[in-house]
Amino acid sequence: MIKGGLEGRIGRMVGDSRPERVLIAASFVNRVGNGLFNAASALYFTLVVGLPAVQVGAALSIAGVIGLGAGIPGGHLADRRGARTIMMSALAVQAVSMAALLLVESWAALTVVATVDQVAAAAGGAASGALVVRVGGDRPALFRARLRTFVNLGVILGTVGAGLALAAGTRGAYVTLILGNAASFALCAALLLLLPRYPVLAAPPQQRRWLVLTDRPFLAFTALYGAMGLQYPVVSLLLPIWISEHTEVPRWSVAVLFAVNSLFCVLMQTRIGSRVETLRDGGRAFRTAGLLFLVSCPMMALGAYTPVWATAALILTAIFVHSLAEVWESSACFALGFGLAPDHAQGQYQGVFGLGFSAGQALAPAILTTVVLGLGMTGWLLLAAFFAALGAAGPSLARWGARTRPQPGVAVEARG
Repeated sequence: MIKGGLEGRIGRMVGDSRPERVLIAASFVNRVGNGLFNAASALYFTLVVGLPAVQVGAALSIAGVIGLGAGIPGGHLADRRGARTIMMSALAVQAVSMAALLLVESWAALTVVATVDQVAAAAGGAASGALVVRVGGDRPALFRARLRTFVNLGVILGTVGAGLALAAGTRGAYVTLILGNAASFALCAALLLLLPRYPVLAAPPQQRRWLVLTDRPFLAFTALYGAMGLQYPVVSLLLPIWISEHTEVPRWSVAVLFAVNSLFCVLMQTRIGSRVETLRDGGRAFRTAGLLFLVSCPMMALGAYTPVWATAALILTAIFVHSLAEVWESSACFALGFGLAPDHAQGQYQGVFGLGFSAGQALAPAILTTVVLGLGMTGWLLLAAFFAALGAAGPSLARWGARTRPQPGVAVEARG
């Protein structure tokens, strides 16, 4: 009986159906590869290839900006040609472009290869969002929460593997990481062959081709979520700099805090995500996230004004609060991002959503390192208030979205 209960819990974690388990496995494999590569990519190009850091940064920035525009047409293509087909094609392109990085010896070559990779990543990301909806069935938000749990776990495992390779510090170790990421793209694409060939959903008669561009509630939420996305670099960028420059806490503690953040999200995503499915749930979850960020940001800043032992405890507590807020925020993203989008246009909607989020992430480093760090404690307080204000708009935006959906069932669900 104990064994049966354990198997049941594991089964609920990895999905209720074979397609869910397949997509979770494929995404997990892909993210392990991403974890292997992301932790070592910059060092490979600077230390092994010998490119200046400025050139590497410029090449990756150019690639990222160009790639931003591929999500919307890629998503629309997924709606018309099938999400699985477009996602598999994008993964195949990424497998080839990743392996091609081993041939890069100049800034121009890096820019071209990285651009191809980012274009494919944006198109594949939009198709992936549409595929999640088809695989998740009646509860895509819950399935996406489960999926994110294993995605985060994959990144953690990949990052650990990258750390072992970085400790070796040899060209062979870096090459292994890059080829490992390329193989993960190929294996992910192969696993998607096990999914059913979902039929393309026809658009209603006389439906606008680019419906998402006229959906004001969805565009408003995209802008809100893109702005709230500033919270992600708080842990990975802003806090490490703050700890290094304003506290006596050992710098190695940054890695511990990052691990705690990732592990907490892995453990709590499905538990909280299972409670956030309707538009109304999503609006409330977004507000909850804003309030929790309102608490966590000042706690991080206060670490600069306390003794070392108190600073460590204070920042660790802040990380727990911040991680909890992150889980509520991502759960709101799933409920509102999928719930506001019509089934036949999930691809183009997810493409626009991805564009908004990526734009926010592109601006975040400059905002956090200039405005927040420049103003010190005042900057942290302004950031906390900014997050709280964004979150406060969640419930009213959810009600607006529910009123304007063409499907009456969605509006009824949102009021429940």
